[in-house]
Amino acid sequence: MATRGPRPAAAAASLPADPFATALRQSGLPGAATLGRVGVRLGLRTVRDLLLWLPRRYDDLRTIHDLGSLRFVEPDVVVSARARVVSVHAGRTQRRHVEVVTARLADAAGTADAQWYGRQFVERRLVPGAEYVFSGKLRKRGFGLLLDNPAFQAPDADLVHAGRIVPVYRLTAGLALRSLRAAIRAALDRYPPYGEYLAAEVLREEGLAGIAEALAEAHFPDDFGGRDAALRRLAFDELLALQVGMVARRRQRAVAAAVRVATEDRRDREIRSAIGEALGARLGRAVELTVDQASAMDEVRRDLAGHHPMLRLLQGDVGSGKTAVAAYALAVAAEAGSQGALLAPTDLLARQHAVTLGDLLAPLGIPVALLTGSLSSAGAATALAAIADGRAPVVVGTHALFSERVAYARLGLVVVDEQHRFGVEQRAALEAKTRGGAAHVLLMTATPIPRTLGQVLYADLDVSDLRTVPAGRVPIRTTIRRPDDLERLWAFVRAEAEAGRRTFVVVPRIDEDDVAEGDEESGVVAAEAEFERLQALLAPLRVGLVHGRKKAAERDEEMARFRDGALDVLVGTTVVEVGVDVPEASVMIVEGADRFGLAQLHQLRGRVGRGTAASYCVLVADVAPGTVAAERLAAIARTTDGFELAETDFVLRREGDVLGLVQSGLPRLRVATLERQDHRLLATAARARAEALLAPDGSFRRPDDPLARELTAGWLARVFAGDPAPGA
Repeated sequence: MATRGPRPAAAAASLPADPFATALRQSGLPGAATLGRVGVRLGLRTVRDLLLWLPRRYDDLRTIHDLGSLRFVEPDVVVSARARVVSVHAGRTQRRHVEVVTARLADAAGTADAQWYGRQFVERRLVPGAEYVFSGKLRKRGFGLLLDNPAFQAPDADLVHAGRIVPVYRLTAGLALRSLRAAIRAALDRYPPYGEYLAAEVLREEGLAGIAEALAEAHFPDDFGGRDAALRRLAFDELLALQVGMVARRRQRAVAAAVRVATEDRRDREIRSAIGEALGARLGRAVELTVDQASAMDEVRRDLAGHHPMLRLLQGDVGSGKTAVAAYALAVAAEAGSQGALLAPTDLLARQHAVTLGDLLAPLGIPVALLTGSLSSAGAATALAAIADGRAPVVVGTHALFSERVAYARLGLVVVDEQHRFGVEQRAALEAKTRGGAAHVLLMTATPIPRTLGQVLYADLDVSDLRTVPAGRVPIRTTIRRPDDLERLWAFVRAEAEAGRRTFVVVPRIDEDDVAEGDEESGVVAAEAEFERLQALLAPLRVGLVHGRKKAAERDEEMARFRDGALDVLVGTTVVEVGVDVPEASVMIVEGADRFGLAQLHQLRGRVGRGTAASYCVLVADVAPGTVAAERLAAIARTTDGFELAETDFVLRREGDVLGLVQSGLPRLRVATLERQDHRLLATAARARAEALLAPDGSFRRPDDPLARELTAGWLARVFAGDPAPGA
């Protein structure tokens, strides 16, 4: 890989001590104002974030054709050609009245046309008589050649957009691919090489590229061998940060004293019996705890009575009974005189948990308090007082639980629902509220982790699995349909609404602007457009809309309306993946299902089948037989076992895209693809390095080591802290 030299001394001297911490709007990069304004939607705030916004794919445009040779190239392939602009003119299409710019191209071997839709700026940038390198999809119209929406630049310039291996990035509305690519190229050229933080012997023994080389080649590789070496280095760094975090937490807990929470056998049996009876009262039928629930309660009881703090992951499908186990843990803590706090990711989910736990713990005489940001001043004051003086033995809430104004009388147990939605630092802020010992922590997730990945990614946790489905759970029938089958499906939705049942409709995008430039993702369904269409199509049914750009309070209000029966159909994106229990919801329709991962599809399916009515999940997609997408859909239609699906997903991913894991419930790794054997070996090597880096108490042996500084202040700090990565 090519190594880039440092900036001139005078230019470098004007930069702050950490130039990569410079805000994008102050960076002096091309399009800095736009980047500073819209980049925050992607998590891009600093130059460091920009350099780590890795490509989602690469287009190989290195072969530069003459126009004559394009006649022998198959159509619909992206090609590069060097040609002179003969003429340029702008107009509108007759049918859709869309702005179109057409350029006539020529060279010694032939002629061709190039067309751009909705990009009037092209007319200003192309100079008739000048030569450019064009890269775009080749179309053939009769005897003519057409380059569809090609990127272009002058041939004597440093090729960035055409005529090379070209990076393609995920975008957001208002940010053009060309602009983002130019800004990243400029950042690599104008800022000093990223400082190396791994020791020379580590680079040599693990066969790793330098970090400056890796960043340059990850964005603008000279060849795919260089790209692979770059991504291997970044994958190792990422896994190292992850392993350091896990080793540190396990060692810190091994030397920490816990708040001991013990219960006698007789009282333990009474607690379990009371929870089982309360569950039955809620469901209107007799309920017995499953074997897995009883086993998990045994493990939790043993952990709580130990001298060191519990750190246990409770994983099981939606409806597997995790809340009952959490209620047991909270009851045991309360009986022993400790407080328990349950942290939920949304206001609405916190309120739901407060109601459920209130019902389950009421027979035991254990009150439950609610603390969220949406409480009135008087309500918050009442809750805070009860928490501070111990009258609230169980507290349920959102991020408000670890705000500075909250003081706990004797916090001993922290339960975190949908734990992957919280960073380690956020969980630690709540754990820090304890007095007289470290808190016990129970993490819950409805996304089972593949066994192989769990051994690497959750090596610091003890794990309890809930595999047994509680008796009486309504089975969900899953079917696959093509888009042209939807009309019959809407008739079924109307019939379900007439019977008092409700329907989710989930789509991949919020609006059309979310389609990444260069992806040619025609036909992708967008939530806002589908909401408007279904309002008209399904009238007089009441249709609602939720997505990630709505304010949390607005989303919660719309979901509450759906839960309470004020809406018949709820259109949304995957924000419904973590939602409220709606027993009357019987149909889940996922449009563009091939664009979702197995874990997401399984989670979405779990939103229905919570009542007594027969329930259905319909996956709508147009996929070719034999493709990975087709195998993925067939797998989820075949089974409702989340653990089996997790293992299937692991196998089907194979190489995946270059950025690897995007499975909900796993750390948001940017680069590491642990379904690959070589990356699992990297994880093992990273574990050994992490063990050597840390002292027995979990602190850095050498705090002044460059790697230690990077883990606390650089890009690896985000992985080390367990927070989602912007590039994920």
